Amino acid sequence: MKKTTVLYWIFTGLLAVGITMSAIPDALSVKEARDVFQHLGYPMYLLPFLGVAKLLAVIAIVTPGHPRLKEWAYAGLVYDLTGALYSGIAVGDAATSWMFLIFFAVLAGSYIYHHKRLKEKDPSKLSVA
Repeated sequence: MKKTTVLYWIFTGLLAVGITMSAIPDALSVKEARDVFQHLGYPMYLLPFLGVAKLLAVIAIVTPGHPRLKEWAYAGLVYDLTGALYSGIAVGDAATSWMFLIFFAVLAGSYIYHHKRLKEKDPSKLSVA
């Protein structure tokens, strides 16, 4: 159980730091974030919304309890990363795709070890019905 918990917090800590570092400039609509959004062709009103949504997802993932909310937060981050990856490829920035693969790996690690922790604590609570 100790190994699972340590790995969970390593992946989750990396995820939280990475997503927070991308969410704060979005939420504050700093110039660099606006430039990226303009390059991708997105409306500027979407930028702070995505930034706040990412911050809320990080809060949901790092706080204890609320397993259904955590599932939604993980799903939201998968949608966010997938959309960002696709957007970059669509405008010809495929060279930065490797960065998203790292984020996907860290997100998957956090999610997998989250479920391993749940299973170790109480196997009966892990039903996905």
